[in-house]
Amino acid sequence: QQWYQRRVALRPGENDQRFGNKAFRVLGERIIQKSDQWIRDILPDDLKGAVIELKAYFDESFGSFGRVDYGTGHEINFLAFCCCLYKIGYFSTDDYVATVFFLFREYLDLMRKIQIWYKLEPAGSHGVWGLDDYQFLPFIFGSAQFLSNPVISPDQFVQPDIVAKYHEDYMFLECIKFINEVKTGPFAEHSNQLWGISGVPTWTKVNGGLIKMYKAEVLAKFPVVQHFVFGSLLSLDST
Repeated sequence: QQWYQRRVALRPGENDQRFGNKAFRVLGERIIQKSDQWIRDILPDDLKGAVIELKAYFDESFGSFGRVDYGTGHEINFLAFCCCLYKIGYFSTDDYVATVFFLFREYLDLMRKIQIWYKLEPAGSHGVWGLDDYQFLPFIFGSAQFLSNPVISPDQFVQPDIVAKYHEDYMFLECIKFINEVKTGPFAEHSNQLWGISGVPTWTKVNGGLIKMYKAEVLAKFPVVQHFVFGSLLSLDST
């Protein structure tokens, strides 16, 4: 959030199109030009050799600057960026919780702002039959958060008073709050998949089902992962 606000912030100009403020391309140019140095700044000297691979995932995690869109294929690149930081030893197992509920949450908050400011096209959205126009991982992480602290049951996350009360503490409910802010009409109509999930009896089943859905609808879909790159840190070599 800080580097975006201080170093690359570009106030989008007026744009009467429903999607695709072309100023996003200028933002992309700035990120691509500067990200190499940003990553170098956080790494100790003995890890700077990983910059070239980290940069590839970092740059792609903001969306397609050419198509002016964003979706789960870009979101997974930020996950890959975080995974690589573990692979090189920058993060340790002690950082698991902070990676999700601080670092990823900051990324998520920033991307929501960018989606609105630049009117990004949802990349590969299934519309009302999709889980969300842009994100998937926060629903997995958010449902996992309820496994150890089930303050509400799945059928309650569609209730506005529950969302208002708990959204600051629970990632899943923060997702629901954002959806309610950007979409209009009955929740069951604009978010049919989530409405169906609210009928699942336990968070264990919700979380397990979302993981299976992510594998099938994101990881196994060529249009989503076709631009994902591999290197020495995340390799196609199974050995």
